[in-house]
Amino acid sequence: MASGFCENCSRLLKDVAVHLRRVCREFGQKISDVFRELSQCTCIRNTPDRSFPRRKTTLHLLHDHETQLLNQESLQTLSRLAASEKPDLQMTAAVYYLHLSHNLTSPLPDAFMEPILALLFSSDLDVQKTISLSLVNLLVKNNVCKELAIEMGILIPILELFQSGDPTAQCHSCACVAMLASSESNRDALMVDGIIPLLVLARSYDPPVQQSAAWALLHLTQSDWSMRILCQAGTIPVLVLLLQSSDSEVQFYSCTALCNIAAVQEHHPKLLSIGGNYLLKSLVTLMSSSVQKNSAQACRCLQNLSKNVLIQEQLMELDCVLPLKTLLKTSTPVWTKSALTLLSALSSHPPNNEALLNEGVLDVMGHLLHHHCSSSVIITHSSKIITNLSSSCMGQQAVMETQCLSGLLGALVSPALSDETLMLVTSCLHNLMTWDPLKSKLSETVTSEQVSGLVKLSEQTGNLQLSYNCAVIISKLEMTGEIIQLLRPHYITMSEYLLVFLKNKDVKFQHLGIVTIFNLKKDGDFSTLLANSELEVQLWKVHAQTEETRRLLLMIQPISPSCLNP
Repeated sequence: MASGFCENCSRLLKDVAVHLRRVCREFGQKISDVFRELSQCTCIRNTPDRSFPRRKTTLHLLHDHETQLLNQESLQTLSRLAASEKPDLQMTAAVYYLHLSHNLTSPLPDAFMEPILALLFSSDLDVQKTISLSLVNLLVKNNVCKELAIEMGILIPILELFQSGDPTAQCHSCACVAMLASSESNRDALMVDGIIPLLVLARSYDPPVQQSAAWALLHLTQSDWSMRILCQAGTIPVLVLLLQSSDSEVQFYSCTALCNIAAVQEHHPKLLSIGGNYLLKSLVTLMSSSVQKNSAQACRCLQNLSKNVLIQEQLMELDCVLPLKTLLKTSTPVWTKSALTLLSALSSHPPNNEALLNEGVLDVMGHLLHHHCSSSVIITHSSKIITNLSSSCMGQQAVMETQCLSGLLGALVSPALSDETLMLVTSCLHNLMTWDPLKSKLSETVTSEQVSGLVKLSEQTGNLQLSYNCAVIISKLEMTGEIIQLLRPHYITMSEYLLVFLKNKDVKFQHLGIVTIFNLKKDGDFSTLLANSELEVQLWKVHAQTEETRRLLLMIQPISPSCLNP
């Protein structure tokens, strides 16, 4: 996968960076005083290496310029401090790295990674916590090459910190694993020894530890291979249990990880093998969360699972429609789209439709069409849902009582919609107009601007099917006085596209042209325009061809249909 992060992950990493900066701020404020005192302390003189100049122990930390922070003298000093057996000297180097990680704006030179590795192997837990926090900060800011860190063997002491029993150390180590896992080339190495310790920490009762472990597991689900290993190692039950966490971030990480797993259909049996529909119940409950990002993520996970008809039926039994309707009313388009996509899948299964209609789904669709008339995704799914739900008399009546018709007509004049979306809108309108009450309702509802939009789309030759759909809608308009007034300004344009239809070799276009002309001739003005026009000449040509075809068929005495279908 690409090394870039999606919008959610970028936001999460920024949150972590803010948290780390907050943790480091106190160090940053005190660091000058601390090292000024360290430089005066006599214990520094007790280093076994007598060539170690005392003045270097300050490491020039009073300077913030990166060329001074990262010069060769600093590297030599850090290496000696890290190799010392004295915890206080090791801590000097660890705090230096903490200061460095907080202020560095350029990549850390590869040579400076060696002291970090040595400090991670320290026997002093405080040193390990400080240097691991520094490493997290460097990884978050992309100051360290993740691949190089793995090659150096940095994963070994990081994974050992899992077993330290110290919540702070475990948080730091989980964060390191999560950041290292964000590089696809590192995931294989992380899988070997990292999964079981992560699963143990995910069950921790300490919220920060649980959060860090869930975050690390999430990153490991971004590769098909590592995802498969995770599933084999028993990660799914752990992630499902984390959905019940009292921490909203843990819920989000675990739900996102499950969403990634659910996107691969081969994992569905394991996801659904937990008894009593436990996963589905947990996700439906999470959809009702007051934390909307969690609601939306649960919806996406259910959407990935809903390709199975049996699962759709189970979701309907679990009353999933109410939280979906709540999501549809949010002001965040990406969450609205998640709910619409799942509803579209549910409405494609006819046995679900009565329940969806009873829940007032079409009323919500009408509202969405009026408030998101420029969103292709929302209009696309809304059109599909309306088409699916209007297949019954109950659904057609519901369309009559909602804003669906006016919303679909309004979408026709939106300049932001693609031809593909307009195809779905016009197909939906065409389908609705096969029912006489809806045809009358549409004829009463359509506006001058919408008629102009239909005519404009009917005359385009780049997309014949879209042109056909729009012309069908026009042909079905009831020629009332109001409709005639709306159509009259467009008679010349309509004559032009009707001429194209009559010349088309496809019989359905010819038939549509004839039906439309028959309807328009109810207005004397159009009859006058038609007289002696090229359109009328072409109409007689089609008539003559049809008569010739009929005469030829009579000559050969075509086989009776009953002979073809005994």
